[in-house]
Amino acid sequence: MNGSKQERRRIYDPVLRFLHWSNAAAIVVLLASGWGAELFEHGAGERAVRIFHVYSGYALIVGLVARLAWGLVGPRHARFTDMWHPRTWRDLVTRFRLPTDHRWGHDPIASAVYLGVYGMLAVMAVTGLALAATELGMGPLVGGALDQVWLGKLFKEPHEFIANFIAAFVVVHVGALWVHQRFGGIPVAQSMWTGVQIRA
Repeated sequence: MNGSKQERRRIYDPVLRFLHWSNAAAIVVLLASGWGAELFEHGAGERAVRIFHVYSGYALIVGLVARLAWGLVGPRHARFTDMWHPRTWRDLVTRFRLPTDHRWGHDPIASAVYLGVYGMLAVMAVTGLALAATELGMGPLVGGALDQVWLGKLFKEPHEFIANFIAAFVVVHVGALWVHQRFGGIPVAQSMWTGVQIRA
C-alpha cells in the first residue's frame, strides 16, 4: 500500500501507552510465573515462585486501577467512551454486519474484546487475592471474609480457566496485529509505541 495514501494522526497519549505496556508485561510475567509454579509444584522453589506471582499480581492490580482512572479522566482516545460502541456491536450480532467506516482511536469490534478482557482481569485480581490469602497467608484479604479455605478452592478453577483464556487472547491479539501488518499494509502495532495511528 502506498504510504502517501495513508493518513497519520497522533492519537494515543504517553500515559495510555505506558499503562498498556506495563500491564502487558505484568500479564506475561503472571502467566509465566503461574506456569512456573506448576512446574515447581511440591518442589523447593514452588513457594518462592508463587510469592513472586502474587507480587506480580499486585503490579497488575495497580496498573488496572491506573488504567481505570485514566479511562475516566484521560484524553479523548484514552477514555472508555472511545471503546463504547453498542450500535456497532448490535449490528454485528443481529445483522452480521461489520462496521464499514474507519475511525480514529479504538476499533469498535476490538473494543468489545478489550472491555471483556478488562472484566476478566478484574475477576482474576479478586480470585488471585483470595488465593494468596488462603494458600499463602499473604495479602490484604488475610483474616477477611474471603480468607476461607473452601473459598480458596472455589476460586482456584475460575482463576486458572481465565488465565488460560488470557493466554489465548495474547496469542490472538499478537496474531491479529501481524495479519493487519502483513495483509492490510497497516502497521497497527506501532500506534502503541509512538502514539501515531495510521489508516488508509
